[in-house]
Amino acid sequence: MKPNSLGLFLYSDAFTGEGLTAAAKRAEALGFETLWYVEALHHESFACGAHLIAATKTIEVGAGIANVYARDPMAAVQGSRSLHDFSGGRFILGLGVSHRNLVSDVRGHRYQKPLSLMKEYLDGMDAARAVLPGEDPPLVLAALGPKMIALAKERAQGILPANCPVEHTEHARKILGSDKWIATMQHAVLCEDPERARAIGRQALRFYAEAPNYYKNWFRYGFSEFDLENGGSDRLIDALVAWGSLDDIRKRIQEHFDAGATQVAVNAIAAGDDGKPQVPTVHGVELGYASLPDWKLLEALAKA
Repeated sequence: MKPNSLGLFLYSDAFTGEGLTAAAKRAEALGFETLWYVEALHHESFACGAHLIAATKTIEVGAGIANVYARDPMAAVQGSRSLHDFSGGRFILGLGVSHRNLVSDVRGHRYQKPLSLMKEYLDGMDAARAVLPGEDPPLVLAALGPKMIALAKERAQGILPANCPVEHTEHARKILGSDKWIATMQHAVLCEDPERARAIGRQALRFYAEAPNYYKNWFRYGFSEFDLENGGSDRLIDALVAWGSLDDIRKRIQEHFDAGATQVAVNAIAAGDDGKPQVPTVHGVELGYASLPDWKLLEALAKA
């Protein structure tokens, strides 16, 4: 991963296979370093990664993130090594512990303590590596808290945090040291009207504002339960969503670089004519955690 590079964060669940192909080719043509894609309710991570790899030639393709509850450690090693091989070294494996509601309510698994589970999972991957052929892709963890970041320093190439203020990037760099990657996801809204921009940000963050993994992390940086009310205080939204002019958004990206980010993965949020994010619906299911990309903003950032 190149220093001070731009990635594109794509809610891949919102796309058909044809749409994913078009989005991947467009991201590659614009010159983004990495295309990060999610695993939540629709596309399985490694199948989606294989599709994106097949659709592109040069761009890095990153699982952002693959849910550790979705496959056992050996399957993670086999799948990620396969994608590393098939892509000619363009694949990055991101692992995360997901969220209690997606794990317990949707998958039917028992949600475990995140840190101990991740340690156990990484141990299982190490055991699988000892008996399986192949080369590993770079590994990043979806680390928010200091203990998970410290684990990434010991066991991974870096971290892929999402929904974090710039202060998190600075804190993470102090823990990781200078040689590990920080690829931080940054929401962005190209809108100079404060009320409208914040409304778009609140809509885009509504799933995350109810996820303990995220809001407990925000509390580490001076926010409180008050900031969670009514979809998020202005102060919280402003810290998590870069909005305003193109220069305003570029400034936020630079702040992450100055704080120690290796890459900023931009989630450019597209708004409809009503000024709200375009929340996708797939096969009759509304994906409240997802948004569609604002290609106008992405094209402008790519030219910088």
